[in-house]
Amino acid sequence: MPNKHVAVLLGGFSSERPVSLDSGNACADELEKVGYRVTRVDVDRNVAQTLADLKPDVAFNALHGPFGEDGTIQGILEYLEIPYTHSGVLATALAMDKEMSKRLAKTHGIPVAESKVMDRHAFTSKHPMQPPYVVKPVSEGSSFGVVIVQADQAHPPQIITSDEWAYGDRVMVERYIHGRELTCAVMGDVALGVTEIIPVGHQFYDYDSKYVSGGSKHVCPAEISPNIYQTITKLALKAHQAFGCRGVTRSDFRYDDRFSADGELIWLEINTQPGMTATSLVPEIALHAGHSFGELLEWMVEDATCMR
Repeated sequence: MPNKHVAVLLGGFSSERPVSLDSGNACADELEKVGYRVTRVDVDRNVAQTLADLKPDVAFNALHGPFGEDGTIQGILEYLEIPYTHSGVLATALAMDKEMSKRLAKTHGIPVAESKVMDRHAFTSKHPMQPPYVVKPVSEGSSFGVVIVQADQAHPPQIITSDEWAYGDRVMVERYIHGRELTCAVMGDVALGVTEIIPVGHQFYDYDSKYVSGGSKHVCPAEISPNIYQTITKLALKAHQAFGCRGVTRSDFRYDDRFSADGELIWLEINTQPGMTATSLVPEIALHAGHSFGELLEWMVEDATCMR
């Protein structure tokens, strides 16, 4: 029976606070069932002092978005010498920055879509790229701020340059990839499997389709050819290792099979803090691979270290 004291870090102050609360509470509930002593820490600017006073054996990082998965909280945990779950400072910082992550992936032979990074204020009445294309904040998660520009759209979307935009000035403009949404979870040094995500009532796998019940349909395992399935698992594991990730990650892909069976397979990003809610993908993929939710979380706690 586990006897470690686990501080589950949840909430925080990024745009993804609601998701983190859901993930963190789900993980805390399950860790308590497994037998750990759990303290839920709703992260604020005093988190370093809170953790120094609490002195947990392990910090389970259930934060999402900036501060939680960009190397910041990881640096605090390293300074406090508290073993923690998921990836370390450098891996999370690289993965969170879409520009740097694509550069790194490309150098390791992982196929990525053509893109450019620019200041959002540089958008004019002229498209920065032949549509269709996608505009993404460089350092956000959960599809916050993602805008798809259709082939027949006459001008760039006005929201990008408006005062309502809340996702920073640096944005990535990326060639839109038609096709199917596929994702692969990695646990340690093993690719667990591939799931296809089919948004229900949504144009793409946006925030609501990720986190609202019924927002998407998951086909696990994905019904694709063995060759493409194997290629995805290899690329997901390659990304995990290239970034220096630890614990659990999830790589997302687009697969355009409209014109041939082989089609075009594009890696989109690696998630170093994949969601752990009731509708999340990693627990579902892990279960299909033979790991219950409790077993997955226990493995993550026992895998926790500093210097990740």
